Order: sequence, then structure tokens, then C-alpha cells
Amino acid sequence: MYRIVTNVFEKELYYKNTVVLKYKIEYPKIIGNSVGIHRFNRFNFIKAVKLKQYVEKDLFKEAKELYDFNISNGYPLMVYEIVSTFTVTLNKNPYVSLYSDEYIFTGGAHGITTRTSQNWNIQTANQITLNELFDCNCDYVLYILKDINIQIEEQIANGSNYYFDNYCSLVLNSINLNNFYLNNKYIIIYFQQYDIAPYSSGLPTFEITSLPYRNG
Repeated sequence: MYRIVTNVFEKELYYKNTVVLKYKIEYPKIIGNSVGIHRFNRFNFIKAVKLKQYVEKDLFKEAKELYDFNISNGYPLMVYEIVSTFTVTLNKNPYVSLYSDEYIFTGGAHGITTRTSQNWNIQTANQITLNELFDCNCDYVLYILKDINIQIEEQIANGSNYYFDNYCSLVLNSINLNNFYLNNKYIIIYFQQYDIAPYSSGLPTFEITSLPYRNG
């Protein structure tokens, strides 16, 4: 197991003595000294810096323009907000798996959360692709699709979640095989908001129990 700490960029940005944008960007850092650890840390530092630069340049410009527009038209003031967090789901030498949720509010009824994920083999200093995780020669994509649709049917039947009526075709058309992370036993496939379900359903996630992966 690796020691993983949380680093943070956090700031409130002012325009005309008013906070118009605030952000908090968390990113992971592994304590240690190896090629894989250095590559992991550099990847996540650069990712966080790029988001910080985008927020402080592009979104700040938008926030200032919105402030002037709202003041001119007597509308309520709106504060832009960006929060990026991460969750480690597997920390078992040599693997580290995590997902990051980036929440952005730029007005309207609610903000939008976008999820990304990383699956590292620290020993080889590379991220893992989905097809590397199976020993069998089976069509793992077919297993994954069937498993997801079965889970959706069960959730609809017991009322635990809601999906669009054409969820079957939406799953097929919107599944991204890079959108996965790992726990100790299974692969978890996730979808973005609105891909296959309404906003109230959040980000749909599916633990693929029909096809355990090779985890060392």
C-alpha cells in the first residue's frame, strides 16, 4: 500500500471588490521515490495546474462578464464555483486506482459534475487499459454490456434508480471503455450525467461482478 496525500489549490477571485469565482482543486501525491511514483505525481500535478489555469483565465473572464451583465440588468449576482476532488478506490501494490469528480457551477438550476479516472501500475510506471485486466479470450465488452443492462433492469424494478426509457441503446452508444476504475475485486464502469439517466440519478456506476479482473 502506498501513502497517498492530498494537495490543494484553493482561491477566491475578486472583481470590483466582489467574489465572482471560487475554486478548490484537490490532487493526489504518492510519498515515495520511484519512476512510477514520479510519473504518477507529475501527471496529477500537471492535470491540476491546467485546470487552475483554465479557471483563472477563461472562467474568471466569463464570471466577470456575467457580473457586469447582472449588475446592468438588475439580476441577482452569481458566484462561479469549481470543486475538484478525488477518491482512491484501490491502493494495493503495484496498483493505484482512483476517480476525480470535477463540479462546475456557472449559473442555472445546478452545476455539472464530470468524472475521470486513473488506473496505474506503479511498478511499470504506466496506466492500465481495460483489455490488460483479463486472462480470458472472451468478449469482455459483451459481458460488461450484459451486466450493466441486467443491473439497470433490477434497479428500475425495485425503484432504486431512474433511467431514460431507451437506456439499452444509450448504454451501447455512450459507454466509454476508458471510464472505469477498480476496487479489490471488480471493475467499475461509470457514465457521465445525462448519458443514460436524468440528473437526479447522478453518475451511474456499475460494478461488473460477472467478470472479475486479474489483479495480481
